[in-house]
Amino acid sequence: QVQVIESGGGLVQAGDSLRLSCAASGRTFRRHQMAWFRRAPGKEREFLAAVTWSGESVNYSDSVKGRFTISADTTKNTVYLQMNELKPEDTAQYYCAARLPSNAPLSWLKSYSAWGQGTQVTVSS
Repeated sequence: QVQVIESGGGLVQAGDSLRLSCAASGRTFRRHQMAWFRRAPGKEREFLAAVTWSGESVNYSDSVKGRFTISADTTKNTVYLQMNELKPEDTAQYYCAARLPSNAPLSWLKSYSAWGQGTQVTVSS
């Protein structure tokens, strides 16, 4: 069983940067692909980015490519989401998720076996 816990959310102004962290634990977490999602008010959960612990595979959604960077630190068992040039529309609850290697689309929620409780990011204009 893999557990993930997010942290790092907060209230920032438009144009600011913020880094979210996702601490992973469990016997098999290194076998899992890690991802970040977000859910804005009134919207469905949206895939943002995914990474493997080896760093060989990194993927982004078009909505955040170029502004957000996902990375994995194996020494700290933590995955990060560096968010730059934040916009009010980035306001959402951000979630970390983990799944075993799969051919399913990265955006398919049901392919992820572990989810965190989320961390709130609010961007003011």
